[in-house]
Amino acid sequence: MNTAYGLAAIGLICLVTLAIGAFGLKLSRTTSDFYVAGRTVTPYRNASAIGGEYLSAASFLGIAGLVYTNGLDMLWFPVGYTVGYVVLLVLVAAPLRRSGAYTLPDFAEARLESTTIRRLCSVLVVGIGWLYLLPQLQGAGLALTSVTGAPSWVGGLVVAVVVVANVAAGGMRSITLVQAVQYWIKLTAIAAPAFVLLAVWFHDGAPGPASARDSGWVEPLGGLAGQGHPVYATYSLLLALALGTMGLPHVLVRFYTNPDGRAARRTTLTVVALLGAFYLFPPLYGVLGRVYLPELPVGVAADTLVLQLPGAMLPDHLGEVLSAVLAGGAFAAFLSTASGLTMSVAGVIDQDLLRRRLGRVTGGDFTVVQGFRIATVLGVVVPYAASRLIEPVGLATMVSLAFAVAASTFCPLLVLGSWWRGLSTVGAAAGLVVGGGLAASAVAATVLAGPIPGWPGALLGQPAAWSIPLAFATAVVVSLATPGRIPLHTARTMVRLHTPEDLVLDRD
Repeated sequence: MNTAYGLAAIGLICLVTLAIGAFGLKLSRTTSDFYVAGRTVTPYRNASAIGGEYLSAASFLGIAGLVYTNGLDMLWFPVGYTVGYVVLLVLVAAPLRRSGAYTLPDFAEARLESTTIRRLCSVLVVGIGWLYLLPQLQGAGLALTSVTGAPSWVGGLVVAVVVVANVAAGGMRSITLVQAVQYWIKLTAIAAPAFVLLAVWFHDGAPGPASARDSGWVEPLGGLAGQGHPVYATYSLLLALALGTMGLPHVLVRFYTNPDGRAARRTTLTVVALLGAFYLFPPLYGVLGRVYLPELPVGVAADTLVLQLPGAMLPDHLGEVLSAVLAGGAFAAFLSTASGLTMSVAGVIDQDLLRRRLGRVTGGDFTVVQGFRIATVLGVVVPYAASRLIEPVGLATMVSLAFAVAASTFCPLLVLGSWWRGLSTVGAAAGLVVGGGLAASAVAATVLAGPIPGWPGALLGQPAAWSIPLAFATAVVVSLATPGRIPLHTARTMVRLHTPEDLVLDRD
């Protein structure tokens, strides 16, 4: 790839991001602006912003790399990512907005009337956010190295600096504008080159991917065979993706920015359409890669296939331009997702750590904003340092592990908390501890120990199929055993979660 083209595309994306963030700074003045954008974001703008932050490194680069390496079974990833929003729409979108909370720990404390539950949720939000930030920073390093040959730490540092500048400057109001624009940048950046490359493929009359390499690539339930027991691994992965979406803190915080519950549902429906449009394209790069790049060069990661493919198909200036466009789109993905994650993590660090330790100097918004900005820096520095110490295990793989932890913790809490009056404080805490502990242990074993053969490797590599049921069962059984610990105002809270905002009650 022409280094100048790639650097120009990445630099342009960073400048556009900073410019939009600076505009958002003029609109952010209150605590509500910083945390939930004043709760005035329209459904369609909010849907674009959700699409911007949700379509991460795993979506832009990782899916194509997985399809290229493991076969068409990897199409379950985009299916699972999208289905997660359908589950979110049906179960928790409107109750979350009606809760009136700023963050997920706010919701947990309001529903269960417990500061202990709030602290547990705070720890989990920060942990999941940092786990999800790792592949964004590592992916940025891979992309910049592929474009320029620069050390991998540079790409992550660029993303970290731009994200801190944007989030700290304007909070949710600022990044909502940034992410809404970046969704359309990403869609254009991945779709336009795809149409050109497809035209080249049809013009060349090149053979299909099955004839380019072994036919096992297209066989069902074989893509996760490297982990052992592919049938179990596939269904466990789907469960993690479908239920993990509602447990991702940077996704949930978006529903607090809607004006009401109806807008939250409308937002979710629009998100499903936007995600469906985007996910048409990453698998195409994996398929074309099997034809034109049957073997990647030594030392080149499969996650960079999207950036390598145009040069292989069009070894001229057009190929270089297309690669640069894709590099810019990839950086838009890193920046938008990292912004949302940093926003959710910083909000929790600010509310549950800094303000509780340092206290308020004044009761005004200036002190709140100052604490939020300090929290933003802390929220990025830790995962950036970890990204330099932990070896990459694949962008989509790392993201799927974050989904498994989210599904094993916040999914039971949100579903039971929104729909079951019998959930007790002790039961909720037990479910969080069991689900979070088991899923986090599996993630640690997978990341630190590397591939493990047989059933142990399959169970640890895809823990959702057993960690989620255990978390639900623990919360239910312990709640049934401790009916005296059901929050006092549960009935009133449940009415609030399920009563439409425009319903007028006759008080006569």
